[in-house]
Amino acid sequence: MAKTNLCIDVLGTSFSIAAEEDSDYLNRLLENFKLKIETTQKETGLKDPLRVAILTGYLICDELQRIYDKQAFDNELVAHTEKEIEEITAHLITYIDEILE
Repeated sequence: MAKTNLCIDVLGTSFSIAAEEDSDYLNRLLENFKLKIETTQKETGLKDPLRVAILTGYLICDELQRIYDKQAFDNELVAHTEKEIEEITAHLITYIDEILE
């Protein structure tokens, strides 16, 4: 895949990156990051760009970890539920066989 160039201009810093992603995807990421920065600044009152960037990054990591943990919990729940369904089904089959005999 061809590399896409993206200019990032946030918190008084400007630089370019090249990534093997669609430009629309990269632009959505950047817009989401800018929105998170604005939210962090509004909620905390921080003005120092470095502190804002670090706190915003930390909050994004927190969100991702919560999503990951929820998915892991949901996967465990599904596996547990499937096992219970198998056990109940096996029990019912045995019960029906006993009744029919």
